[in-house]
Amino acid sequence: MPTFSTGKAAVFSIDDTSGTVRVISDVLNSIDFPESTDTAETTAFGASSRSYVVSLESATISISGMYDATVDGYLKGGAEPATRSFVYKPGVTSGDAIYAGECILTSYQVSSPVGDVNTFSADFQVTGAVGRTQTS
Repeated sequence: MPTFSTGKAAVFSIDDTSGTVRVISDVLNSIDFPESTDTAETTAFGASSRSYVVSLESATISISGMYDATVDGYLKGGAEPATRSFVYKPGVTSGDAIYAGECILTSYQVSSPVGDVNTFSADFQVTGAVGRTQTS
């Protein structure tokens, strides 16, 4: 039988600009982690249907939440490192996935709407393979 959970238990950690692992889940309210697989076409002349082979995998991470000066310092408080380590846990129940790997910060935005809380968003390009383990 399937086990479902809500996103409120999600955990996200990322290296700050000096390489120290920081858990920033307590300011986030959205984490998106799309993964995709490219295909290369192998259709030859005379074929009546297209054919493909698996090519390269890719992933990105988008996070957003309430602006916090400390987290701002983690993300933008120094020179951008070559890569940052990340760990994303969508849930905390035994058997839930844990995704980990290296990424590069590609976009960072702070927003200050009148009459509402300051927010931020950040996008990362994953570089290399994404590891997948499970909570115990």
